[in-house]
Amino acid sequence: MRYQQWRLMLLRIHRASPSPHFQVTSVSTRSISSLLHTRSQPRSPQQSQDLSRLRSPITTRTFSSDPAVRKEKSASEATVIDIFTRLSSEDEIKKELESSSIFLTQDLALKVLRKLESNPDVAKRLFNWAKEAFPTSKSYNMMLRILGGNGLVDEFWGLVSSMKRKGHGLSANVRDKVGDKFRKDGLVKDFVRLRKLFPLDPSDDDSSPESVCVKVCKVVEKEEWSDDVEKQIRELNVEFGSDLVKMIVESLDVEPRKALLFFRWVDESGLFKHDEKTYNAVARVLGREKFLDRFQNVVGEMKSAGYEVEIETYATVSTRFCQSKLIEEAVDLFEIAMEGGSDGNKPTSHCLSLLLKKIVTAKVLDTELFSRAVEAYTKNGNVLTDGMMKSVLKSLISVDKVAESIEVLKAMKKGGYLPSSDLQRVIASELSRKGKKDEADELLDFMEASGTNLDDKAMASLVEGYCDSGDLKEALASFEKMVGKEGVVSNADHAFEKLVHAYCNKNQSEAQDLLSLCPDYIRNDPDVLELFYSMKSDGSAVEEPLAASS
Repeated sequence: MRYQQWRLMLLRIHRASPSPHFQVTSVSTRSISSLLHTRSQPRSPQQSQDLSRLRSPITTRTFSSDPAVRKEKSASEATVIDIFTRLSSEDEIKKELESSSIFLTQDLALKVLRKLESNPDVAKRLFNWAKEAFPTSKSYNMMLRILGGNGLVDEFWGLVSSMKRKGHGLSANVRDKVGDKFRKDGLVKDFVRLRKLFPLDPSDDDSSPESVCVKVCKVVEKEEWSDDVEKQIRELNVEFGSDLVKMIVESLDVEPRKALLFFRWVDESGLFKHDEKTYNAVARVLGREKFLDRFQNVVGEMKSAGYEVEIETYATVSTRFCQSKLIEEAVDLFEIAMEGGSDGNKPTSHCLSLLLKKIVTAKVLDTELFSRAVEAYTKNGNVLTDGMMKSVLKSLISVDKVAESIEVLKAMKKGGYLPSSDLQRVIASELSRKGKKDEADELLDFMEASGTNLDDKAMASLVEGYCDSGDLKEALASFEKMVGKEGVVSNADHAFEKLVHAYCNKNQSEAQDLLSLCPDYIRNDPDVLELFYSMKSDGSAVEEPLAASS
Protein backbone atom coordinates (compact mmCIF):
# COMPACT_ATOMS: atom_id res chain seq x y z
CA MET A 1 0.00 0.00 0.00
CA ARG A 2 2.81 2.41 0.87
CA TYR A 3 4.49 1.54 -2.39
CA GLN A 4 1.34 2.38 -4.38
CA GLN A 5 1.12 5.77 -2.61
CA TRP A 6 4.74 6.54 -3.51
CA ARG A 7 4.13 5.51 -7.12
CA LEU A 8 1.03 7.70 -7.48
CA MET A 9 2.84 10.67 -5.95
CA LEU A 10 5.77 10.28 -8.34
CA LEU A 11 3.45 10.00 -11.31
CA ARG A 12 1.73 13.24 -10.28
CA ILE A 13 5.12 14.96 -10.05
CA HIS A 14 6.08 13.65 -13.47
CA ARG A 15 2.86 14.87 -15.09
CA ALA A 16 3.05 18.30 -13.43
CA SER A 17 6.68 18.97 -14.41
CA PRO A 18 7.38 21.47 -17.25
CA SER A 19 8.48 20.07 -20.58
CA PRO A 20 12.23 20.93 -20.55
CA HIS A 21 14.10 17.72 -19.76
CA PHE A 22 16.56 19.27 -17.33
CA GLN A 23 13.78 20.32 -14.97
CA VAL A 24 12.12 16.89 -15.07
CA THR A 25 15.39 15.20 -14.34
CA SER A 26 16.30 17.47 -11.48
CA VAL A 27 13.06 16.69 -9.60
CA SER A 28 12.15 13.12 -10.54
CA THR A 29 15.46 11.29 -10.41
CA ARG A 30 16.05 12.36 -6.84
CA SER A 31 12.64 10.94 -5.84
CA ILE A 32 13.26 7.65 -7.63
CA SER A 33 16.75 7.36 -6.19
CA SER A 34 15.33 7.85 -2.72
CA LEU A 35 12.68 5.22 -3.38
CA LEU A 36 15.14 2.69 -4.74
CA HIS A 37 17.47 3.09 -1.77
CA THR A 38 14.77 2.94 0.91
CA ARG A 39 12.94 -0.15 -0.35
CA SER A 40 15.04 -3.28 -0.08
CA GLN A 41 12.28 -5.93 0.12
CA PRO A 42 11.47 -8.04 -2.97
CA ARG A 43 9.03 -6.54 -5.43
CA SER A 44 6.06 -8.23 -7.07
CA PRO A 45 6.14 -8.54 -10.88
CA GLN A 46 3.44 -5.88 -11.11
CA GLN A 47 5.47 -3.50 -8.94
CA SER A 48 8.58 -4.01 -11.07
CA GLN A 49 6.64 -3.37 -14.24
CA ASP A 50 5.09 -0.19 -12.81
CA LEU A 51 8.47 1.10 -11.66
CA SER A 52 10.01 0.29 -15.03
CA ARG A 53 7.35 2.34 -16.80
CA LEU A 54 7.95 5.20 -14.38
CA ARG A 55 11.72 5.16 -14.80
CA SER A 56 12.00 4.75 -18.56
CA PRO A 57 10.98 8.22 -19.82
CA ILE A 58 13.34 9.90 -17.39
CA THR A 59 16.42 7.78 -17.95
CA THR A 60 16.11 7.96 -21.71
CA ARG A 61 16.02 11.74 -21.50
CA THR A 62 19.07 11.82 -19.25
CA PHE A 63 21.65 10.06 -21.44
CA SER A 64 23.17 12.35 -24.07
CA SER A 65 23.76 9.40 -26.40
CA ASP A 66 20.08 9.50 -27.32
CA PRO A 67 19.72 11.37 -30.67
CA ALA A 68 16.49 13.02 -29.50
CA VAL A 69 18.20 14.42 -26.41
CA ARG A 70 21.15 15.68 -28.40
CA LYS A 71 18.80 17.35 -30.85
CA GLU A 72 16.84 18.98 -28.01
CA LYS A 73 20.01 20.27 -26.33
CA SER A 74 21.36 21.57 -29.62
CA ALA A 75 18.07 23.36 -30.26
CA SER A 76 18.22 24.96 -26.80
CA GLU A 77 21.76 26.18 -27.41
CA ALA A 78 20.81 27.60 -30.80
CA THR A 79 17.81 29.35 -29.26
CA VAL A 80 19.95 30.93 -26.55
CA ILE A 81 22.48 32.14 -29.13
CA ASP A 82 19.67 33.62 -31.23
CA ILE A 83 18.11 35.41 -28.25
CA PHE A 84 21.36 36.98 -27.04
CA THR A 85 22.34 37.91 -30.61
CA ARG A 86 19.08 39.73 -31.32
CA LEU A 87 18.38 41.32 -27.96
CA SER A 88 20.32 43.47 -25.52
CA SER A 89 17.70 44.57 -23.00
CA GLU A 90 17.66 42.45 -19.85
CA ASP A 91 13.86 42.50 -19.70
CA GLU A 92 13.53 41.49 -23.34
CA ILE A 93 16.01 38.64 -22.92
CA LYS A 94 14.23 37.38 -19.80
CA LYS A 95 10.85 37.49 -21.53
CA GLU A 96 12.17 35.68 -24.61
CA LEU A 97 13.84 32.94 -22.56
CA GLU A 98 10.62 32.35 -20.65
CA SER A 99 8.48 32.27 -23.79
CA SER A 100 10.91 29.75 -25.30
CA SER A 101 10.75 27.59 -22.14
CA ILE A 102 14.50 27.92 -21.72
CA PHE A 103 15.90 27.58 -18.22
CA LEU A 104 19.50 28.83 -18.38
CA THR A 105 21.59 26.43 -16.30
CA GLN A 106 25.32 26.75 -15.72
CA ASP A 107 26.07 23.84 -18.06
CA LEU A 108 23.93 25.32 -20.81
CA ALA A 109 25.57 28.74 -20.39
CA LEU A 110 29.07 27.23 -20.63
CA LYS A 111 28.17 25.20 -23.72
CA VAL A 112 26.80 28.28 -25.44
CA LEU A 113 29.85 30.37 -24.47
CA ARG A 114 32.10 27.76 -26.11
CA LYS A 115 30.15 28.21 -29.32
CA LEU A 116 30.58 31.98 -29.13
CA GLU A 117 34.39 32.07 -29.06
CA SER A 118 34.46 34.04 -32.31
CA ASN A 119 31.60 36.35 -31.29
CA PRO A 120 32.77 38.25 -28.20
CA ASP A 121 29.96 40.83 -28.19
CA VAL A 122 27.23 38.21 -27.88
CA ALA A 123 29.38 36.22 -25.44
CA LYS A 124 29.72 39.28 -23.19
CA ARG A 125 25.95 39.72 -23.06
CA LEU A 126 25.44 36.08 -22.13
CA PHE A 127 28.25 36.14 -19.56
CA ASN A 128 26.95 39.30 -17.89
CA TRP A 129 23.52 37.69 -17.70
CA ALA A 130 24.75 34.37 -16.31
CA LYS A 131 27.48 35.53 -13.91
CA GLU A 132 24.94 36.79 -11.39
CA ALA A 133 23.43 33.32 -11.11
CA PHE A 134 26.64 31.33 -11.72
CA PRO A 135 29.66 33.41 -10.60
CA THR A 136 31.95 30.41 -10.99
CA SER A 137 35.58 30.11 -11.97
CA LYS A 138 34.57 28.11 -15.05
CA SER A 139 32.39 30.86 -16.48
CA TYR A 140 35.01 33.54 -15.79
CA ASN A 141 37.78 31.51 -17.40
CA MET A 142 35.63 30.75 -20.42
CA MET A 143 34.94 34.46 -20.90
CA LEU A 144 38.64 35.30 -20.43
CA ARG A 145 39.51 32.81 -23.14
CA ILE A 146 37.07 34.52 -25.50
CA LEU A 147 38.29 38.06 -24.72
CA GLY A 148 41.98 37.16 -24.94
CA GLY A 149 41.52 35.06 -28.05
CA ASN A 150 39.87 37.98 -29.83
CA GLY A 151 42.54 40.50 -28.85
CA LEU A 152 40.35 42.46 -26.42
CA VAL A 153 43.29 43.06 -24.11
CA ASP A 154 41.93 45.83 -21.89
CA GLU A 155 38.69 43.97 -21.29
CA PHE A 156 40.67 40.80 -20.59
CA TRP A 157 42.69 42.44 -17.82
CA GLY A 158 39.61 44.15 -16.44
CA LEU A 159 37.89 40.78 -16.06
CA VAL A 160 41.04 39.24 -14.53
CA SER A 161 40.96 41.92 -11.82
CA SER A 162 37.25 41.36 -11.27
CA MET A 163 37.56 37.59 -10.88
CA LYS A 164 40.54 37.93 -8.53
CA ARG A 165 38.44 40.15 -6.26
CA LYS A 166 35.83 37.41 -6.20
CA GLY A 167 38.43 34.82 -5.22
CA HIS A 168 38.65 32.99 -8.55
CA GLY A 169 41.90 31.99 -10.23
CA LEU A 170 43.04 31.89 -13.83
CA SER A 171 43.31 28.39 -15.26
CA ALA A 172 46.53 27.12 -16.83
CA ASN A 173 44.59 26.29 -19.98
CA VAL A 174 43.49 29.90 -20.42
CA ARG A 175 46.98 31.13 -19.56
CA ASP A 176 48.50 29.00 -22.33
CA LYS A 177 45.78 29.71 -24.91
CA VAL A 178 45.71 33.47 -24.37
CA GLY A 179 49.48 33.60 -23.83
CA ASP A 180 50.04 32.11 -27.28
CA LYS A 181 47.74 34.77 -28.74
CA PHE A 182 49.58 37.57 -26.93
CA ARG A 183 52.94 36.27 -28.10
CA LYS A 184 51.74 35.86 -31.69
CA ASP A 185 50.40 39.43 -31.71
CA GLY A 186 53.64 40.83 -30.28
CA LEU A 187 52.02 41.82 -26.98
CA VAL A 188 55.13 40.99 -25.01
CA LYS A 189 54.24 43.11 -21.99
CA ASP A 190 50.85 41.42 -21.69
CA PHE A 191 52.38 37.98 -22.20
CA VAL A 192 54.83 38.55 -19.36
CA ARG A 193 52.11 39.96 -17.14
CA LEU A 194 50.02 36.86 -17.77
CA ARG A 195 52.86 34.49 -16.96
CA LYS A 196 53.62 36.38 -13.75
CA LEU A 197 50.21 35.38 -12.39
CA PHE A 198 51.52 31.83 -11.91
CA PRO A 199 54.31 30.48 -9.66
CA LEU A 200 57.62 29.74 -11.32
CA ASP A 201 58.15 26.13 -12.30
CA PRO A 202 61.68 25.06 -11.21
CA SER A 203 61.74 22.50 -13.99
CA ASP A 204 60.95 25.11 -16.63
CA ASP A 205 64.02 25.39 -18.87
CA ASP A 206 62.42 27.81 -21.33
CA SER A 207 65.17 30.28 -22.21
CA SER A 208 63.04 32.57 -24.37
CA PRO A 209 63.33 36.30 -23.57
CA GLU A 210 59.75 36.31 -22.29
CA SER A 211 60.39 33.47 -19.84
CA VAL A 212 63.65 35.03 -18.66
CA CYS A 213 61.79 38.31 -18.15
CA VAL A 214 59.17 36.55 -16.02
CA LYS A 215 61.88 34.98 -13.85
CA VAL A 216 63.69 38.29 -13.26
CA CYS A 217 60.44 40.12 -12.51
CA LYS A 218 59.40 37.44 -10.02
CA VAL A 219 62.66 37.94 -8.13
CA VAL A 220 62.39 41.74 -8.15
CA GLU A 221 58.74 41.86 -7.15
CA LYS A 222 58.65 39.34 -4.32
CA GLU A 223 60.61 41.42 -1.78
CA GLU A 224 62.27 44.77 -1.16
CA TRP A 225 65.42 45.47 -3.13
CA SER A 226 68.49 44.16 -1.34
CA ASP A 227 71.83 42.44 -1.81
CA ASP A 228 69.97 39.14 -1.76
CA VAL A 229 67.74 40.24 -4.65
CA GLU A 230 70.81 41.23 -6.65
CA LYS A 231 72.38 37.86 -5.86
CA GLN A 232 69.29 35.97 -7.02
CA ILE A 233 69.25 37.86 -10.31
CA ARG A 234 72.94 37.09 -10.89
CA GLU A 235 72.31 33.41 -10.18
CA LEU A 236 69.86 33.32 -13.07
CA ASN A 237 72.92 33.76 -15.35
CA VAL A 238 71.05 36.11 -17.63
CA GLU A 239 72.76 37.80 -20.56
CA PHE A 240 71.16 41.24 -20.56
CA GLY A 241 70.54 42.87 -23.92
CA SER A 242 68.66 46.00 -24.91
CA ASP A 243 65.40 44.23 -25.77
CA LEU A 244 65.43 42.12 -22.61
CA VAL A 245 66.14 45.06 -20.29
CA LYS A 246 63.41 47.07 -22.00
CA MET A 247 60.99 44.17 -21.55
CA ILE A 248 61.84 43.77 -17.85
CA VAL A 249 61.53 47.50 -17.12
CA GLU A 250 58.17 47.73 -18.91
CA SER A 251 56.91 44.61 -17.13
CA LEU A 252 57.68 46.27 -13.79
CA ASP A 253 55.54 49.31 -14.59
CA VAL A 254 53.09 48.53 -11.78
CA GLU A 255 55.99 49.17 -9.39
CA PRO A 256 57.88 52.12 -10.94
CA ARG A 257 60.27 52.40 -7.98
CA LYS A 258 61.48 48.82 -8.44
CA ALA A 259 61.69 49.33 -12.20
CA LEU A 260 64.04 52.27 -11.58
CA LEU A 261 66.08 50.28 -9.02
CA PHE A 262 66.58 47.48 -11.53
CA PHE A 263 67.37 50.01 -14.27
CA ARG A 264 70.09 51.59 -12.14
CA TRP A 265 71.50 48.31 -10.83
CA VAL A 266 71.86 46.56 -14.18
CA ASP A 267 73.93 49.52 -15.43
CA GLU A 268 75.99 50.10 -12.28
CA SER A 269 76.77 46.39 -11.98
CA GLY A 270 78.38 46.44 -15.41
CA LEU A 271 75.94 43.88 -16.81
CA PHE A 272 74.51 46.28 -19.37
CA LYS A 273 75.06 49.79 -20.75
CA HIS A 274 71.81 51.66 -21.27
CA ASP A 275 70.83 52.94 -24.71
CA GLU A 276 68.02 55.05 -26.16
CA LYS A 277 65.60 52.13 -26.12
CA THR A 278 66.01 51.32 -22.41
CA TYR A 279 66.06 54.98 -21.37
CA ASN A 280 62.73 55.51 -23.10
CA ALA A 281 61.32 52.38 -21.47
CA VAL A 282 62.08 53.62 -17.95
CA ALA A 283 60.88 57.13 -18.87
CA ARG A 284 57.49 55.70 -19.87
CA VAL A 285 57.28 53.84 -16.56
CA LEU A 286 58.24 56.89 -14.47
CA GLY A 287 56.18 59.43 -16.42
CA ARG A 288 53.42 59.98 -13.87
CA GLU A 289 52.66 62.52 -11.17
CA LYS A 290 54.02 60.51 -8.23
CA PHE A 291 57.43 60.00 -9.87
CA LEU A 292 57.69 63.35 -11.64
CA ASP A 293 61.11 64.31 -10.24
CA ARG A 294 62.62 60.93 -11.17
CA PHE A 295 61.12 61.19 -14.65
CA GLN A 296 62.64 64.63 -15.17
CA ASN A 297 66.05 63.36 -14.01
CA VAL A 298 65.94 60.45 -16.47
CA VAL A 299 64.90 62.73 -19.35
CA GLY A 300 67.76 65.08 -18.43
CA GLU A 301 70.20 62.14 -18.56
CA MET A 302 68.81 61.13 -21.94
CA LYS A 303 69.38 64.59 -23.39
CA SER A 304 72.91 64.71 -21.99
CA ALA A 305 73.66 61.32 -23.55
CA GLY A 306 72.30 62.49 -26.91
CA TYR A 307 69.24 60.24 -26.88
CA GLU A 308 65.83 61.27 -28.19
CA VAL A 309 62.43 61.08 -26.54
CA GLU A 310 60.62 58.54 -28.71
CA ILE A 311 57.16 59.41 -30.02
CA GLU A 312 55.72 56.47 -28.03
CA THR A 313 57.22 57.92 -24.86
CA TYR A 314 55.89 61.38 -25.62
CA ALA A 315 52.36 60.13 -26.39
CA THR A 316 52.16 57.88 -23.32
CA VAL A 317 53.53 60.35 -20.80
CA SER A 318 51.82 63.43 -22.26
CA THR A 319 48.46 61.68 -22.01
CA ARG A 320 49.11 60.85 -18.35
CA PHE A 321 50.21 64.40 -17.57
CA CYS A 322 47.11 65.90 -19.18
CA GLN A 323 44.85 63.46 -17.35
CA SER A 324 46.51 64.52 -14.09
CA LYS A 325 46.17 68.21 -15.08
CA LEU A 326 49.95 68.60 -15.24
CA ILE A 327 49.60 70.89 -18.26
CA GLU A 328 52.84 72.81 -17.74
CA GLU A 329 54.78 69.53 -17.49
CA ALA A 330 53.08 68.36 -20.69
CA VAL A 331 54.21 71.53 -22.48
CA ASP A 332 57.76 71.06 -21.11
CA LEU A 333 57.81 67.55 -22.55
CA PHE A 334 56.42 68.78 -25.89
CA GLU A 335 59.23 71.34 -26.15
CA ILE A 336 61.87 68.69 -25.39
CA ALA A 337 60.42 66.26 -27.91
CA MET A 338 60.14 68.92 -30.63
CA GLU A 339 63.62 70.27 -30.00
CA GLY A 340 65.66 67.09 -29.89
CA GLY A 341 63.75 64.55 -31.89
CA SER A 342 64.36 63.40 -35.44
CA ASP A 343 61.45 63.67 -37.86
CA GLY A 344 60.18 60.20 -36.92
CA ASN A 345 60.16 61.01 -33.21
CA LYS A 346 58.82 64.56 -33.27
CA PRO A 347 55.25 65.11 -32.04
CA THR A 348 52.79 65.41 -34.93
CA SER A 349 50.22 68.09 -35.72
CA HIS A 350 47.67 65.84 -34.03
CA CYS A 351 49.81 65.82 -30.87
CA LEU A 352 49.86 69.63 -30.90
CA SER A 353 46.08 69.83 -31.38
CA LEU A 354 45.50 67.54 -28.40
CA LEU A 355 47.85 69.59 -26.24
CA LEU A 356 46.29 72.93 -27.25
CA LYS A 357 42.83 71.56 -26.48
CA LYS A 358 43.96 70.58 -22.99
CA ILE A 359 45.44 74.04 -22.45
CA VAL A 360 42.30 75.93 -23.48
CA THR A 361 39.94 73.72 -21.48
CA ALA A 362 41.89 74.14 -18.24
CA LYS A 363 40.18 76.04 -15.45
CA VAL A 364 42.21 79.12 -16.38
CA LEU A 365 43.53 79.51 -19.91
CA ASP A 366 47.29 80.02 -19.65
CA THR A 367 48.14 81.98 -22.79
CA GLU A 368 51.86 81.70 -22.06
CA LEU A 369 51.70 77.90 -22.17
CA PHE A 370 49.63 78.11 -25.35
CA SER A 371 52.20 80.40 -26.98
CA ARG A 372 55.09 78.15 -25.89
CA ALA A 373 53.48 75.11 -27.48
CA VAL A 374 52.80 77.02 -30.71
CA GLU A 375 56.34 78.36 -30.84
CA ALA A 376 57.88 74.93 -30.21
CA TYR A 377 55.90 73.52 -33.11
CA THR A 378 56.42 76.33 -35.65
CA LYS A 379 60.02 77.35 -35.11
CA ASN A 380 61.27 74.41 -37.19
CA GLY A 381 59.09 75.33 -40.15
CA ASN A 382 55.86 73.55 -39.23
CA VAL A 383 52.66 75.33 -40.24
CA LEU A 384 49.53 75.93 -38.18
CA THR A 385 46.32 74.98 -39.97
CA ASP A 386 42.60 75.70 -39.93
CA GLY A 387 42.10 72.15 -38.68
CA MET A 388 44.03 72.96 -35.51
CA MET A 389 42.09 76.17 -34.96
CA LYS A 390 38.77 74.37 -35.52
CA SER A 391 39.74 71.79 -32.94
CA VAL A 392 40.73 74.46 -30.41
CA LEU A 393 37.61 76.54 -31.12
CA LYS A 394 35.38 73.51 -30.61
CA SER A 395 37.00 72.93 -27.21
CA LEU A 396 36.55 76.58 -26.24
CA ILE A 397 32.87 76.42 -27.15
CA SER A 398 32.44 73.18 -25.17
CA VAL A 399 33.58 74.91 -21.96
CA ASP A 400 31.78 78.18 -22.74
CA LYS A 401 35.02 80.11 -23.27
CA VAL A 402 34.51 81.34 -26.82
CA ALA A 403 35.46 84.84 -25.61
CA GLU A 404 39.03 83.52 -25.21
CA SER A 405 39.24 82.83 -28.95
CA ILE A 406 40.77 86.26 -29.59
CA GLU A 407 43.68 85.50 -27.25
CA VAL A 408 44.11 82.17 -29.00
CA LEU A 409 44.16 83.91 -32.40
CA LYS A 410 46.81 86.34 -31.17
CA ALA A 411 49.02 83.48 -30.02
CA MET A 412 48.56 81.59 -33.28
CA LYS A 413 49.27 84.72 -35.31
CA LYS A 414 52.77 84.71 -33.81
CA GLY A 415 53.14 81.31 -35.45
CA GLY A 416 52.13 82.76 -38.82
CA TYR A 417 48.46 81.80 -38.75
CA LEU A 418 45.37 83.81 -39.72
CA PRO A 419 41.88 82.28 -39.78
CA SER A 420 40.16 81.47 -43.05
CA SER A 421 36.87 83.04 -44.10
CA ASP A 422 34.90 80.08 -42.74
CA LEU A 423 36.59 80.26 -39.35
CA GLN A 424 36.14 84.03 -39.15
CA ARG A 425 32.44 83.43 -39.73
CA VAL A 426 32.20 80.75 -37.02
CA ILE A 427 34.04 82.88 -34.46
CA ALA A 428 31.98 85.99 -35.28
CA SER A 429 28.74 84.04 -35.06
CA GLU A 430 29.62 82.45 -31.70
CA LEU A 431 30.72 85.75 -30.17
CA SER A 432 27.63 87.69 -31.23
CA ARG A 433 25.22 84.92 -30.26
CA LYS A 434 26.79 84.85 -26.80
CA GLY A 435 26.49 88.63 -26.54
CA LYS A 436 30.28 89.11 -26.39
CA LYS A 437 30.29 92.63 -27.88
CA ASP A 438 33.76 93.63 -26.66
CA GLU A 439 35.33 90.44 -27.99
CA ALA A 440 33.48 90.82 -31.30
CA ASP A 441 34.83 94.35 -31.64
CA GLU A 442 38.26 92.98 -30.77
CA LEU A 443 37.91 90.45 -33.58
CA LEU A 444 37.27 93.29 -36.03
CA ASP A 445 40.31 95.17 -34.73
CA PHE A 446 42.46 92.02 -34.82
CA MET A 447 41.66 91.30 -38.46
CA GLU A 448 42.19 94.95 -39.44
CA ALA A 449 45.55 95.01 -37.63
CA SER A 450 46.50 91.83 -39.48
CA GLY A 451 46.20 93.69 -42.78
CA THR A 452 42.71 92.61 -43.77
CA ASN A 453 39.16 93.43 -42.81
CA LEU A 454 36.80 90.87 -41.39
CA ASP A 455 35.38 88.78 -44.21
CA ASP A 456 31.93 89.71 -45.63
CA LYS A 457 30.47 86.38 -44.51
CA ALA A 458 31.84 86.93 -41.02
CA MET A 459 30.30 90.42 -40.90
CA ALA A 460 26.97 88.95 -41.98
CA SER A 461 27.33 86.31 -39.26
CA LEU A 462 27.87 89.06 -36.69
CA VAL A 463 24.59 90.68 -37.73
CA GLU A 464 22.72 87.38 -37.69
CA GLY A 465 24.20 86.40 -34.34
CA TYR A 466 23.14 89.65 -32.70
CA CYS A 467 19.67 89.24 -34.20
CA ASP A 468 19.41 85.74 -32.75
CA SER A 469 20.50 86.98 -29.33
CA GLY A 470 17.94 89.80 -29.47
CA ASP A 471 20.52 92.61 -29.45
CA LEU A 472 19.11 94.59 -32.38
CA LYS A 473 21.12 97.69 -31.50
CA GLU A 474 24.41 95.86 -32.06
CA ALA A 475 22.97 94.05 -35.06
CA LEU A 476 22.14 97.39 -36.68
CA ALA A 477 25.55 98.85 -35.76
CA SER A 478 27.29 95.85 -37.34
CA PHE A 479 25.12 96.14 -40.43
CA GLU A 480 26.04 99.82 -40.80
CA LYS A 481 29.74 98.88 -40.62
CA MET A 482 29.12 96.19 -43.18
CA VAL A 483 27.42 98.34 -45.81
CA GLY A 484 29.79 101.22 -45.11
CA LYS A 485 32.68 99.25 -46.58
CA GLU A 486 33.93 100.23 -49.98
CA GLY A 487 32.86 98.13 -52.92
CA VAL A 488 30.14 95.53 -53.24
CA VAL A 489 29.23 93.62 -50.08
CA SER A 490 28.09 90.29 -51.44
CA ASN A 491 26.45 88.98 -48.26
CA ALA A 492 24.65 92.13 -47.16
CA ASP A 493 21.31 91.09 -48.66
CA HIS A 494 20.99 88.01 -46.45
CA ALA A 495 22.07 89.93 -43.35
CA PHE A 496 19.61 92.67 -44.25
CA GLU A 497 16.76 90.18 -44.55
CA LYS A 498 17.66 88.70 -41.17
CA LEU A 499 17.73 92.16 -39.61
CA VAL A 500 14.38 93.19 -41.10
CA HIS A 501 12.75 90.00 -39.84
CA ALA A 502 14.19 90.63 -36.38
CA TYR A 503 12.76 94.17 -36.28
CA CYS A 504 9.41 93.06 -37.60
CA ASN A 505 9.19 90.29 -35.05
CA LYS A 506 9.57 92.99 -32.40
CA ASN A 507 6.96 95.16 -34.18
CA GLN A 508 9.41 97.99 -34.74
CA SER A 509 8.71 100.30 -37.66
CA GLU A 510 12.39 101.10 -37.96
CA ALA A 511 12.57 98.10 -40.28
CA GLN A 512 11.38 100.21 -43.23
CA ASP A 513 14.17 102.74 -42.66
CA LEU A 514 16.84 100.09 -43.12
CA LEU A 515 16.75 100.43 -46.90
CA SER A 516 18.29 103.88 -46.65
CA LEU A 517 21.42 102.27 -45.23
CA CYS A 518 21.79 99.88 -48.11
CA PRO A 519 23.70 100.33 -51.35
CA ASP A 520 21.75 100.55 -54.60
CA TYR A 521 22.10 96.92 -55.56
CA ILE A 522 20.29 95.90 -52.35
CA ARG A 523 17.61 98.61 -52.51
CA ASN A 524 16.79 97.66 -56.08
CA ASP A 525 16.85 93.91 -55.47
CA PRO A 526 13.42 92.41 -56.37
CA ASP A 527 13.63 89.98 -53.45
CA VAL A 528 14.17 92.84 -51.01
CA LEU A 529 11.20 94.77 -52.36
CA GLU A 530 9.07 91.64 -52.28
CA LEU A 531 10.06 91.17 -48.64
CA PHE A 532 8.69 94.63 -47.79
CA TYR A 533 5.51 94.13 -49.74
CA SER A 534 4.93 90.79 -48.00
CA MET A 535 5.38 92.49 -44.64
CA LYS A 536 2.83 95.15 -45.51
CA SER A 537 0.19 92.51 -46.13
CA ASP A 538 0.16 91.37 -42.51
CA GLY A 539 0.15 94.95 -41.30
CA SER A 540 2.47 94.23 -38.41
CA ALA A 541 5.34 96.65 -38.82
CA VAL A 542 5.69 98.34 -42.17
CA GLU A 543 3.02 100.69 -43.44
CA GLU A 544 4.50 101.44 -46.86
CA PRO A 545 7.51 99.96 -48.57
CA LEU A 546 10.27 102.46 -48.95
CA ALA A 547 10.58 103.39 -52.62
CA ALA A 548 13.79 102.30 -54.18
CA SER A 549 16.02 105.13 -55.22
CA SER A 550 19.32 105.18 -56.93
